[in-house]
Amino acid sequence: MLTFTEENYLKSIYHLSGEGQKPVLTTQLAEGLDTRPATVTDMLKKLAAKELIVYEKYYGVELTRKGKAEALTVIRKHRLWETFLVEKLGFSWDEVHEVAEQLEHIRSPLLIEKLDIFLGRPKADPHGHPIPDKHGKLPVTAQTPLAAVAVQQQATVRAVRHASSVFLKYLSKIGVYIGASLQVTERNAFDHSVHIVIDGKKKAFLSREASENILVTPG
Repeated sequence: MLTFTEENYLKSIYHLSGEGQKPVLTTQLAEGLDTRPATVTDMLKKLAAKELIVYEKYYGVELTRKGKAEALTVIRKHRLWETFLVEKLGFSWDEVHEVAEQLEHIRSPLLIEKLDIFLGRPKADPHGHPIPDKHGKLPVTAQTPLAAVAVQQQATVRAVRHASSVFLKYLSKIGVYIGASLQVTERNAFDHSVHIVIDGKKKAFLSREASENILVTPG
């Protein structure tokens, strides 16, 4: 039985590692979890003792197969709860993260399976992030940052990389949402900011950082 803190560490390691692609440094974890490096080191030793991670000082930390499975279980619950909050309770997409952070620690596999069925086994949450199935498998997605889309090309919004409340409120304000049709009409050579048209009607301006955090597919 893992503690809430242990589950949060595993989830953070998974995200910071690029879904298990690279080791995560203690300083990265400390910054991401807003805690002291010494506290992180103590927790990593506990997780290593439970065979959830492989930890080498100065090299970093990687999830074991068992640790990755635990992390994906927490992520699955988080994203299902976010979907439930938006689709069934009328929350906006910028309101659900903190609530889902609490609900993701519910430990009833039966409840989560019934929740998945109730929602129609969704493949992605309200931010477009893929939802792992009960076996920890993620749907395969091929998405491109809007920053890489050619001028005049049409694209459909599929996800946002960072689901911070401030960023999501900004997107809602200018009319960008999952499923929106975007066309880049101009890209500024100086800073790579872009002018876009949303759903063939509304014009908007996006910084390079914003356009890098909007993921799209052609058409």
